Amino acid sequence: MSKDHNTVSRRTFLDCVTKSAIGLSVIPSHVVAGLGHKLPSDKLNIAGIGVGGQGYNNLRNLETENIVALCDVDWDYSANSFKRWYNAKQYKDYRLLFEKQKDIDAVVIATPDHTHALPAMLAIREGKHVFLQQPLGHSIYESRVLSEAAKTYGVATQMGNQGNSGEGIRRICEWIWAGTIGEVVQADVWTNRPIWKQNSQLPDRGRRIPRDLDWDLFVGPASWREYNPAYHPWTWRGWWNFGTGALGDMGTHLLDPVYKALMLQYPTSVEASSSSFNVDSPPNSEFIQYEFPRRDNLPKVAMPEVIVRWYDGGWMPPRPAELKDGEAMGDEIGGCIFHGTRGKIMCGAYAQNPTLIPVSEMEHFEEPEKSIRRIFNPSEGGHEQEWARACKESRNNRLEANANFEYAGLLSEIVALGGLAVRLQSLQRKLLWDGPNMRFTNISSTDLLRILTKSQFELVNSNPRVQNEYLNLPASATVEEWIRHTYRQGWEQI
Repeated sequence: MSKDHNTVSRRTFLDCVTKSAIGLSVIPSHVVAGLGHKLPSDKLNIAGIGVGGQGYNNLRNLETENIVALCDVDWDYSANSFKRWYNAKQYKDYRLLFEKQKDIDAVVIATPDHTHALPAMLAIREGKHVFLQQPLGHSIYESRVLSEAAKTYGVATQMGNQGNSGEGIRRICEWIWAGTIGEVVQADVWTNRPIWKQNSQLPDRGRRIPRDLDWDLFVGPASWREYNPAYHPWTWRGWWNFGTGALGDMGTHLLDPVYKALMLQYPTSVEASSSSFNVDSPPNSEFIQYEFPRRDNLPKVAMPEVIVRWYDGGWMPPRPAELKDGEAMGDEIGGCIFHGTRGKIMCGAYAQNPTLIPVSEMEHFEEPEKSIRRIFNPSEGGHEQEWARACKESRNNRLEANANFEYAGLLSEIVALGGLAVRLQSLQRKLLWDGPNMRFTNISSTDLLRILTKSQFELVNSNPRVQNEYLNLPASATVEEWIRHTYRQGWEQI
């Protein structure tokens, strides 16, 4: 795998600039369709895997194609999809789907994080195109291997970070690449997540499994847990076993404009602080700081070393002095602020509504020429249709979808790295990261992690008392396991 994940991004940027300079127009994605062997009018046969939540919305945006198969471990939660596409064949086990149904061209996967990689890898190996919800994997390794496999097998891919198809992220990139705010030396990113109930302890006991749920398939490659409604539906995000917390839920959405506009490579270091967490459950709030090395300069602006800071769970970055009293930072979901040597840019979640700050500067601002290909109707299915278009083009002539796995792989790795830093706080150090080799360079074989297992509060003679229990783990071996999971017996190890 290339050690410079930004080669394509940088080449694409320079190519766009060159085309603009010689007077070529930027063609929308739907005009490009059909460069390969398939005509744009041909329809894909698509299977949905994980169709009870976000998968339903993704498939609805792909109704221009043939929805031929639906797979979900919970048929009650997925009832809307089964009713809408009643002619599609129904499955609970994606492995059976691939074994029995041979008419599939492409798959849409929107399962919980811990079951992203296995069905995606199986599809890629069979030469099927993949739309996968974000983040790509439950671990750094899973994101890396999916990115490499997609390139090897030449399938069309897209990650479900829909803001990447929007107008906002393109305007931010064009402003920064034009040098509008000078060199960007810091970016602050935040979200209101978690919005689910964040548990601190495992449920005391299992519950009766609902009739339409195959719990064994839900757990899949993860460590076994008895069924409890605290895990499913949707609240799996609050457990390390199945999800990746607030950062995993929103990181690839909110960090995306920073990653793209600043053409980030592997970070050199990461450190974190948070509210309390334990071996099973992420914290309610986090602060994570990444340091990224300088990148190659662009024609109109340099790309120096940059610090990127992440906040969630109610924690916010310092309010810029340029904002008037009462002016909102970002929006109700979150936002991002770019700090340049000559100004600042702010946007909401998904890179929406970018603005210079102070906002009054927008009154006389002349935006740079558009240099990035636009996606048609991005907020109404354009992100999925961008992928469908790429699926219909041959490998040799394909214009890859904008959030293809080569692009999305490193972004997902950065998100997963932040989650690691949170779990490694007890080491009490800035963690130095060797990205190409997926390893920390300053964790030794003698280091121990001290992680909370149980916390109990009580009043004794009217005095508060907190009793905490901790587990000591060998840091080096534990980190290796978190970077590349060992799957539960019976599930293929990738």
